[in-house]
Amino acid sequence: MKAFRIFKRNLRDSLKSIFRNFSLSLASISCITITLIVVAVSIILSLNVNNFTKIVEKDVTIVAFLDVDINEDEIDEVYDQIITLDNIEKKNVVFKDKMEITKDMMASSSELRSVMEDYTRENSPIQDTYQIKVTDINLIHKTAEELNNIEHIDVVKYGEGMVEQLVTVFDTIRKGTVGIVIALIIVTAFLIANTIKITIMSRKREIEIMRLVGASNINIKLPFIFEGLFLGIFGSIIPIIITIYGYSALYNHFDGKIFSDFIKLIAPTPFVYFISILLVAIGIIVGMFGSSRAVKKYLKI
Repeated sequence: MKAFRIFKRNLRDSLKSIFRNFSLSLASISCITITLIVVAVSIILSLNVNNFTKIVEKDVTIVAFLDVDINEDEIDEVYDQIITLDNIEKKNVVFKDKMEITKDMMASSSELRSVMEDYTRENSPIQDTYQIKVTDINLIHKTAEELNNIEHIDVVKYGEGMVEQLVTVFDTIRKGTVGIVIALIIVTAFLIANTIKITIMSRKREIEIMRLVGASNINIKLPFIFEGLFLGIFGSIIPIIITIYGYSALYNHFDGKIFSDFIKLIAPTPFVYFISILLVAIGIIVGMFGSSRAVKKYLKI
């Protein structure tokens, strides 16, 4: 019960302190707000880039061309061997018959139609294929080599060279966006700590009086830590509003995609709420950390 009363008193004192030192508190809140907006934009960009790269990676397909004279039993044998490979799941293996491929090609061009209209399964030079999507794109080259070693598979194609470059670019983008977000959070913590330091230094006399009346270090520190908590919450309100309404408006304006159906945005719900919770958490943690660090370092409590 005593602990609860102490907790309640500290909360009350920290709120009073924010309004009593409103100009300095406003500076801290503004600092948190601006940096959290930048953090929110960076996180949204980062997660959308990651989503886009995952979509691209899922669409990368290996095409295994079978021997021209292969029969149905051999086609089944090839399938049985393909699904035993580690990087391939059964559901991601699709067989395309040469006549089906011929029909698709004829539908795409009148010139091809005139050339292919007399093709039959026996005289068609087109090859049956297995279209395969791998579980881990980083192992696509190894998987392609394993497929090439299967009997009755003539050629394996997956855009070799370009796919490896794509994977490298995507990995760089992922690491870069994560690094930017982490760097922004660190910068936010530094800015807030220094802003709160000014607030604390302006109240040095108040803290000295608390010491003289016998207040312990923890009793001096707690109101400032709670003050940092409230500053973090207040500072995250505007970034949350911008995130929820701004991203939803952006998504609706572009109809969920940018430039083409290929580059899809993450749906706003529950994405914006996840970002909002993250912003509040960052604001609270950074605010409390900044306050605690400023008190400890600059007042030597």
